[in-house]
Parts: sequence; structure tokens; C-alpha cells
Amino acid sequence: MTSECHRVPANRVHDATVLDAARDCVLATGVRRTTLSEVARRAGVSRMTLYRRFPDVTTLLAALMTREFGTLLGEVAVRGNGRGTTRRRLVECVVEGVRLLSANPLLRTVLEVDPQLLIPYVFERLGSTQRIAEQFLHEQVLAGHADDSIRPGDAAAQVRMLMLIAQGVVLSLRPATSDLAEEALFAELAHTLDASLSPEVSP
Repeated sequence: MTSECHRVPANRVHDATVLDAARDCVLATGVRRTTLSEVARRAGVSRMTLYRRFPDVTTLLAALMTREFGTLLGEVAVRGNGRGTTRRRLVECVVEGVRLLSANPLLRTVLEVDPQLLIPYVFERLGSTQRIAEQFLHEQVLAGHADDSIRPGDAAAQVRMLMLIAQGVVLSLRPATSDLAEEALFAELAHTLDASLSPEVSP
């Protein structure tokens, strides 16, 4: 094992290296068994270097999840810059985001090994990843109002409901598909989102 005195100095290691090491630890042992000492060892930095940048495991893991899921959602947003109405693109992005998040190894590990860690983000407060998702959704809902493809309404409330629907599917997909094909559920999700956002037709 490399000794502390031969670890790479703080200014020589990018945050990505540390976060990659943290990701490896979580996938190998779960969140609760991940320690700063093990992350430092995998990243090739001293423990004190890591402590100065991430004072505790909670801060480190929050940064990891923000990077992981923020990057994923960013990729979904780029894919959504295609043709069609804003509503169509938004529905496709939400369904694709749910699909990718549900299959993400990091999130799957948390759900399978340490699901209790997600409780605060379901019952107490919104996390940074949820805020990132809402920012994207808010931009799309406003664009949908502008091109009349999304029914008029309180944009903030519409965005929050979209996020809650998507979050519910992500967190419950495994039991929800124990006796149902995933593709059938995704198709129904797309239909539900599209119907809820469609402009109301006057009689």
C-alpha cells in the first residue's frame, strides 16, 4: 500500500479523481460502508488532503450524486433538442430520464443497499439533483406555454408535479415491474405525462 508521504499533493488531484474513487467505493460496498480513508486510498491522496476538500462522507457523497445525476440529466436535455412540439420533447426527456436514472448503477446500489439514505429527499427537502431537474423542466414548461403545446397554468406547480411523478417511478420501478414489463410502464408514463400537459380543448 502506498504510504501517506508518497500520496499525490492536493493541488495535483482533480475533484473528479476523488469522486471517481468514491463512486467505486459505493458500488463495491454501499454508501454506509464507504469511508473517507478508503476513498483517499483509492484516489491516491492523503486522508488530510481529502478532509480539507470534503470534511465528511456526507459532503463527499452529496457531491458525487450531484455530479452523477446532474450529468445524466444534462445528457437527457441535450437529446431533447430535436423536432416536434415542446410538449413532445418534454415528455420524451422525462421518460428517458426516468429510464436512465432507474438503470444507473449508483442509484441502483443506493436503492438496494442503503435506501434509507433517500428518505430526506422524499419526505423532508429537495436535493440539488431534484433542483437541477426542476430547472430544466421549468424552462421546457415555459417554452410549452409560449408555443401553446402545454396547457396554461402555474408553471412552478406543473413542474413540481412532473418531478414528483418521475421521482415516484424511479424509486418504485423495481417493485412496480415485478409482474409488469418495464416498456409497458414507460409507455403509460409517456401517455400520462402527455395527457396531463395537453392544452384543454373547449367543448
